[in-house]
Amino acid sequence: MSQLQRIAIAQTQLQESKILLTPEQLHYLVRVLRLREGDRFIAMDGMGKWWLAILAGEQAEVLEAMVVETELPVAITLLVALPKGNGFDDVVRMSTELGVVCIAPVTSDRTLLNPSPQKLERWRRIATEAAEQSERAIVPTILEPVAFSTALSLFATYQKYICEGRGNYPHLKKCLEDQGKMLIVIAIGPEGGWTEAEVEKAVLNGFQAVSLGRRILRAVTAPIVALSLISAICEV
Repeated sequence: MSQLQRIAIAQTQLQESKILLTPEQLHYLVRVLRLREGDRFIAMDGMGKWWLAILAGEQAEVLEAMVVETELPVAITLLVALPKGNGFDDVVRMSTELGVVCIAPVTSDRTLLNPSPQKLERWRRIATEAAEQSERAIVPTILEPVAFSTALSLFATYQKYICEGRGNYPHLKKCLEDQGKMLIVIAIGPEGGWTEAEVEKAVLNGFQAVSLGRRILRAVTAPIVALSLISAICEV
């Protein structure tokens, strides 16, 4: 079963016991994966449900629903200032593999990237592919980029941390061991880090400033370190 290929479908594609495949999905299954009629694969809706399906012409037949337990016991939102170049592609891919449920890209005082609508579509496609590859039950939500100041007020009921490379702040690991909430927001800055004013504003909005260690991490490395710490502590 673990060797079966997985594809993400929209809920509207599931019609009773049939899955209405799109031309792109059919091409992927038949031309790329070389599946033939009667071959099995796994369909996932990206919201927690999996089905064992069998290819039948230009559609698929659902054989049975599947129980999947691959998600973390906490819901993590990654609030991340957009790094330069294509670095955010890597952030989306790796954070999806590590179990994040929502990625909120923001622009900050030191952000250099001004993303286009096509970028958002690309990031969502990367998240879908990474969720399929890592056998996630959930495809992370990728929010539209907003200003950092706007994003600060979006997560009122969450346990919120802002990671800063310099300053005398407690380590994230210690803070996570003491927290009991199931909703977590981790804020990661761009190249050069957050400005002092941004950290102060985040703290005023209920964020706790934390450290990820004594070394200065790249903007694309810091999210992976933070998510790995959460996984190590919460996934036992």
